[in-house]
Amino acid sequence: MQTILAFIIIFGALVFFHELGHFIFARRAGILCREFAIGFGPKVFSHIKGETTYTIRLLPIGGYVRMAGEDPEMVDLKPGHRIGVILDEEDVVQKLIINQKDQYANARRIEVEEADLEHKLFVRGMVDGDEEQIRTFSISREAMIVENGIETRIAPFDRQFGSKTLPQRTMAIFAGPMMNFVLAFVVFLLIGIFQGVPTDAPKLGAILEDGAASSAGLQQGDTIQSINGEEMASWTEIRDVIQANPAEELTFTILRDESVYEVKVTPEPQTVEDPNGEQLEIGLVGVQAPTEKDPLGIVSYGFTETAYWTKEIIYLLGQLVTGQFSIDMLNGPVGIYVTTDEVAQTGLFNLMKWSALLSINLGIMNLLPIPALDGGRLLFFLVEAIRGKPIDRHKEGMVHFVGFALIMLLMLVVTWNDIQRFFL
Repeated sequence: MQTILAFIIIFGALVFFHELGHFIFARRAGILCREFAIGFGPKVFSHIKGETTYTIRLLPIGGYVRMAGEDPEMVDLKPGHRIGVILDEEDVVQKLIINQKDQYANARRIEVEEADLEHKLFVRGMVDGDEEQIRTFSISREAMIVENGIETRIAPFDRQFGSKTLPQRTMAIFAGPMMNFVLAFVVFLLIGIFQGVPTDAPKLGAILEDGAASSAGLQQGDTIQSINGEEMASWTEIRDVIQANPAEELTFTILRDESVYEVKVTPEPQTVEDPNGEQLEIGLVGVQAPTEKDPLGIVSYGFTETAYWTKEIIYLLGQLVTGQFSIDMLNGPVGIYVTTDEVAQTGLFNLMKWSALLSINLGIMNLLPIPALDGGRLLFFLVEAIRGKPIDRHKEGMVHFVGFALIMLLMLVVTWNDIQRFFL
């Protein structure tokens, strides 16, 4: 249950902040955002606030912000259509009833002759009750279209995605991945605030229970002056000596409260795998690196950790492209869940760091120039900037549709690999 809760919180946070980036900058550009969704598929939860519907959907494989104009608008009123209109006191249309008109007794019935719901915002047609009377009604910019009992706000052209400048559209799309890097920075910042920032001082950090250091009586904050008579000038030197002497008794000369003590510690042997895949035996005493809580150091730590892991993930992607990194080593939702379970058992701060890495990974993956991803859309904007005009919307939509289908296929393959790896 703890793992399920951790996975839901982490997944929800990553998707929420990603979509929040899209949402904030779309709204700043004046784009009507019809829906802010976490997940795909059937609705589990829905709440309307202002002009946006906020939903949680069944399948935890992402999320989206549905912006007006990205898809064809809901209704195209053609001549001959019979609709109902609900007017305000000044005869301005507030609602256009597409069907089930009998449920709206106060609606005026019109046989449409001409209508424009995007630019001029009017509807003209024959009003029931007077076959010779053709009237033109202005439509409110906040008017609702009612179809099958569901109300949807109209989107005047200046509220649609396509009406905005290229920089505005670019920022609305780029802001999603950008927020994932911002989230990672904030998480590393919180780790630095509550845990401290690693330092290379020749001191001991947190002492783990049941470890050799705890059994020997070492304490957090002890300064290590020497080990077996060899002077220690940094935590790195202390760690290297411990790891190089598994099962060998070491004499620590420590400084504690202005007093010097000698403590004998025997590192416990543990087998690990080096970067080349070879098995090595190292010594561990159950002590973590020392930390400090300098404000400037904490901010620097947030930036440097975010930059470091960004470079590492890009490097791994490069290995995938060159064939040095197998697709079988990729993790899908199942693999991420299993890893989250393993990390959650090692402590809150490790789980926070894992969340930051996932956020960076999500940001990088979305910036790849692949159709249906944010990077694919940004690539189309680059082409538009070069050629001076946008690519045909229908052609671009088809490319993104094919890209989305291929991504879903890849996700199925990766998920099946995860199931075979962890459960079969």
